[in-house]
Amino acid sequence: MTDEERNEQNEEAAEEATTEAADAPEAEAEAPATEPEAAEPDAAAEPDAAEETTSDETTEDEPTGDEPTADEPAEEASAPEEPAAEEPADEPAAKSPATPDDDEATPTRKQIRKRGRATHSGEARPERSPDDRAAERAARRAARAASRRRWRASRREKRRAAGPAPGSETPTPPVGEPSRPPRTRQGVVVSDKPDKTITVRIETQRAHRTYGKIVRDSSTLHVHDERNEANAGDTVRVVESRPISRKKRWRLVEILERSR
Repeated sequence: MTDEERNEQNEEAAEEATTEAADAPEAEAEAPATEPEAAEPDAAAEPDAAEETTSDETTEDEPTGDEPTADEPAEEASAPEEPAAEEPADEPAAKSPATPDDDEATPTRKQIRKRGRATHSGEARPERSPDDRAAERAARRAARAASRRRWRASRREKRRAAGPAPGSETPTPPVGEPSRPPRTRQGVVVSDKPDKTITVRIETQRAHRTYGKIVRDSSTLHVHDERNEANAGDTVRVVESRPISRKKRWRLVEILERSR
């Protein structure tokens, strides 16, 4: 064998060694990928085994028809307590307060107006003349007056039917006898110009409560003089009477002294 042949053999051996060294990591990397595939059947087999064990345990735990379970006595013992819990619940239902529906059955005036505004279509009424408005206003007033009369009449009838309340009767004074004597005043005639009417000045004087000083005061009265007898400056006596006009509440009794 020549040197050239030996060199070729050595080169081939070196090449083979390098190729084997390069293929070794690839084989190691492929080996783990193949192992899970082999492990998958084992993992699939494990749930089946777990299911079998759970089914066996359930069959062992399930009671038969002849054997009583341990939970049944507890349920039977708690059964008599249920009616005691239900009885108090019925009482509040009977004593429940009135619901808001009862209040809505009788709406107030404000609620009625609010509902009317809610149902209003928004259409404006035709324009009315002042005469039409006055007629409507008069009709409304007449209707209200009629309702008031009916209410007052029904109230009077109820009072008559019920009779007078005890202690409400007041003694009436006898007819013809006044409750108090009429007041009389004396003064000087200031004016006699109106017909059958004179103006009389009444002067009063009194002592002050604290200081004792004499305090003088004067007031005027419109007096009825039927015969026009009194003149200005006369001293007259007047007496209280019924209302004769808007201002006259006094009547001339006599003339005490004529003016000079």
